[in-house]
Order: sequence, then structure tokens, then C-alpha cells
Amino acid sequence: MSTLQTKLRPRLPVLVFLALVQLATPAMADIEVEVHGVDGQMLANVLAYLSFERYKNSDDLSRDFVERLQERSEREVRSALRPFGFYEPAVTSQVAHQSEGGDQKYVVAINIVTGKPVLVDKVDVAVTGPGAADPRFQAITNSLKIRKGNRLNHADYEELKGRLLRTAATYGYLDARMARNEMRVDPSAYVADIEIAFETGPQYYFGGTTVSQDVVDESLVRRFLRYEPGQPFDATELLRTQFALDDSLYFSTVEVLPEDRDREQLTVPIGISAEANRRNRFQFGVGYGTDTEARGTASWENRRVNRRGHRFRTEMKGSAILQSLDARYIVPIGDPATEKFTLALTGEHERLADIDDQSTNFTPSLTHLRSFWGRSWQRVSYVELLNTESEFIASNRKVAQTLLIPGISVSLVPDKYLGEALFTRTLYAELRGSHKSLGSDSDFLQIRVQAERVFDLGDAKRWHILLRGDVGATALSQTSDLAPSQRFFAGGDRSVRGFGVNDLSPVEQAFDQNGDPVLNSDGEPVFEKVGGKHRLAGSVELVRDLPRNFAVAVFGDAGNAFDAFGDDLMYSVGIGLRFRLPVVSVGIDIAQALTTPVGSNDRPGPRLHLNFSPVL
Repeated sequence: MSTLQTKLRPRLPVLVFLALVQLATPAMADIEVEVHGVDGQMLANVLAYLSFERYKNSDDLSRDFVERLQERSEREVRSALRPFGFYEPAVTSQVAHQSEGGDQKYVVAINIVTGKPVLVDKVDVAVTGPGAADPRFQAITNSLKIRKGNRLNHADYEELKGRLLRTAATYGYLDARMARNEMRVDPSAYVADIEIAFETGPQYYFGGTTVSQDVVDESLVRRFLRYEPGQPFDATELLRTQFALDDSLYFSTVEVLPEDRDREQLTVPIGISAEANRRNRFQFGVGYGTDTEARGTASWENRRVNRRGHRFRTEMKGSAILQSLDARYIVPIGDPATEKFTLALTGEHERLADIDDQSTNFTPSLTHLRSFWGRSWQRVSYVELLNTESEFIASNRKVAQTLLIPGISVSLVPDKYLGEALFTRTLYAELRGSHKSLGSDSDFLQIRVQAERVFDLGDAKRWHILLRGDVGATALSQTSDLAPSQRFFAGGDRSVRGFGVNDLSPVEQAFDQNGDPVLNSDGEPVFEKVGGKHRLAGSVELVRDLPRNFAVAVFGDAGNAFDAFGDDLMYSVGIGLRFRLPVVSVGIDIAQALTTPVGSNDRPGPRLHLNFSPVL
């Protein structure tokens, strides 16, 4: 055996194995589709119709198969363009075959000339029957997208029919029907006629409601209903009832469903069934805020103290500037979704600038929902019994007061509000005060107003302006008579960004208990931030939407806390990044102060803020 044979023989099995692997591995093939002549919705519809798109990643693409797909393409493109009013487009296609390293690729180019569109020549939409005068149907017929002279669009025609049928089903016209619906197209004349005759039939009304549950008193469940027997049937009110019962947290599952309608009495009975939720809920949470730094919460809630739906909740909060323990006993009254009587007992330890404050308060309150000026308002009436002890840190001076503070607040809430948590205050106003005749240690009257509004700019609504304002004013003779916990401070994430939380405040020179001035290590007098009688803060923010729920913002803030209106305001500007969640927008801001606050020697540098705001 020669030396050459000796060297080749061990390699022969390897070469055979590699050859077999090469034969067993299928050649890769794919299709790249290029469509020219249309864009937007028409392009998307063409791609949806094309068989090329469905098979472009197939593992078995032969030339014969690709040719069969090409034969279909002209017919598929024509079908895809008809819903947009183009019935005679010119369609050509070319297929280029490429082969590289055993892999095959087909490049398909489809060229479209849409041609002359079919125009709407006649539109006749008639609503007849008992509901013909209903403003909901009139709103549809008075705002037709389909008009004489417009390019025919099948989607608009289907949407019109769908709106009529949905409106009828939602608002109690349960026997409504399309007496006639025709779209007649004459491609040779490039015109189309549309005729719809919609018969509403009679309107149905809510009948009786059957409640199946053994969780709370049935009378409480019935107070959650958003409708009454004898009212015109409205499916949206059934949905709101479902939401209200779900949000009550009494139930794990709730079903609110219409039952078989009574065609003679024109009524729809309703059936409600529900299962009990867990009685106790424990929650724990941790987080971080640029105002609070690290923070944590722990809470326990008894969702059903009794069958009358009473609740009990206690919550502990802890952060660098605030520690609190809050206990609340809640009794549903009136409309239990939005109205309640609450007994609250709270103990707090809070750092307010240069003041260390400890307080205990007991607050009975009544929450009601009322409608006036055509809007829905939440009103909270309360009486707060407050015991507060404040220590001025630099001077070790302590102030203790006991106050009895009646108050009332009103806030604007969305129409058909169901008591859900709100992440912003469109408009909030509070009036509170105390008098020595009530047994309080000081007299004062205080008002607070907060407002927030978003304006969309342009038709595309990609630009927004957010305006926010906060005003507080106190009537009393001297600031020193007002407990520090009732004074105003400014600065922070939701106030004047660029400054630390509660950093904006009037200052006073610190004196020790002997009346001597407190000096720092350099022998200079020390000044303390003590809070003011009044507060004024505002913000203007310009936001630009970006893809993937992101947005960027530029803003300017102004405000201060002071003892006299007319004192200097502090200013800042900044930029931010926003990320939109379903109900709230999370923002990261970098703000730079433009002014130096009273009591500081240097202007603050750039400051990071984390904030939450309404979705724009």
C-alpha cells in the first residue's frame, strides 16, 4: 500500500459524510416583494391579499410554484384595490431569480397604476321608525363620511352600517333592522350609488333586576345600579354597573347581563350574579422618588367588615421625609360607588424643610358627588381634630398646637365618574380654617386651588401643552400664629422643579432658647426655612410625541412660598423624557434653577426629578 493511499483512506468516510450532509440540507429560498404605485392603507391591503406575502418564507419554493403565485398577483391586486374605489387598475409584475451558495431568492416587483377612481354619485341614507328623531341617529346621518363626489370607500360604507346597528343595540332599539342596504357600482361609468333604509323599531326600557349573590345586603348591591326600571335601555349603563360592582372589591366575579326581552311590554329584565372576593387584602410596596428618596408602604384592608359593606383599612408609609400610620373606617352611603362616610385616624412624622413636625389627627368626613354647571363634582366635608408639635431644628425651638379645623373641598371629576383613583386634578379647591371659639389655639382661614389642563396642538395631535397652577392663601395676623404643619412650602417634583422639595420658603434667623442667635461654624447667623402664609406655583410644558409611547418635553416653572403676595418668584427651566402607560405618563426631568432662593448663597445646580402626569 502506497503512502498516498494510507493518507487518503482515513479521510474518505469524512468526505462521504460531508457530501451526504450537503445533499440532506435543503436549499434556502425566500421571496422579497416590492410594491410600487400605492402606499398607506392601500399598500397594506395589497400585501394582505398577495399570496407572495403568505408564502414568502416557505421552505419549498420552486420556480413553477413562484410562477403560479405570479399568475394570481394581478387578480389579487385588483381585489385589494376595489374597497378603495379603484376597479380598473393597471398591474404588471416581474420576478427576478437569484441564486447564491445554494440559496435561492425571488425578487418580485409589482407595479400598479390605480387609474380613474369610482366616485360616489348618489347617497340616500334614511332612518325611519319610532327612533328616527333620536339625536343619536341624527348625529350619524348628519355627519356622513360618504358624500356625493367622494371617492368610493367600502370601509366607510361598512362603518356607516355598523354605526347604525351598534347605536340601535346600545340604546334599546333591539328590533332594528336594515330594510335595504345597497351599494351599486358601475365601473364603466366610474360611479356608485349608495342606498340605506334603516328601520329602528320601538325603543325598549329597563325591566326588573334579579340579583344572585350572598356577599353583602342586596339593598347595597342595588344602590350600585347605574339605571332604574322604566328608563330607556342603555347598554353603556349596564357596563358602568359592571365596573362599579367590580371596583367595589366585594366580589371576585360579577356578571351584569340583559335577559330575554319582553316584546309586548317592551322591557328588558337584567340579571346580576356575583361571587365573594377575599375578605382581607395585604399589600406591600417599595419605590423611589426624587422628593422622597427610597420609600415603602404596607397595608391591610378588610373589604367587608359586615354585610352592609363597611371597610377598614390601615396603612404604614415610610420615606426619608415622611413616616405615617393611617387607619380608616369607611361606611358606604347614598351611591356607594362615589359616596361614603369616613373616620380617619392618622399619625405622621414629617420633615418640612428645617422643621421636624409630628402630628396626630382624627378626621370624620363625608364624600358626595354632585352635578352642577353641567359637570360632575366631588365634595368632601370634614372636621379635623389636629394635635401638632413642631421643632425648628437649628434653634431647638418647639411649637405645639391643638386645632379643630372644619373644611370643605370640591374637585372636578370626569363625567360618569365611578370613584376610581385620579392621577391628576383638573380643578381642585379647598376652604378650611379654625377659630379659638372652637377650642383651637389659633385663628386662620385658608384657601387652596389647584388646576391642570392639557391642550392638543394641530390636527395630528403630536404636540401638547400642559398647564399647571397651584395657589394657596391664608388669612391671619402673623405667620408665627400658624402651626408649621399648616404653612405653605414650594419646590419639588410637583411644584417648582429645579429646587428640592419644600426648599422654597420664607426664612427667619434662628435663636436658641435663651434668645441668643444661632451661629454656624464660621460665626455667621443661621437662618431657617419656616414656611409661609401663601403659595403660588405654575408650570408650562411643551410635549412632542415620539414612537413607542415615548415623548420629549421642555418646560418652565415658576413659584414660591411667601408671607406677602408680590414677593419674588423663583424660576427654572428643563427638559424631560416621557413614557406613556395606559392611565398615566411617567416622566424623568432635568431642571435648572434660574434664580437663587432666599436663605441660600448659591444657585442650585441641575436637579433630576421623577414625576407622574396625565396621559396626553
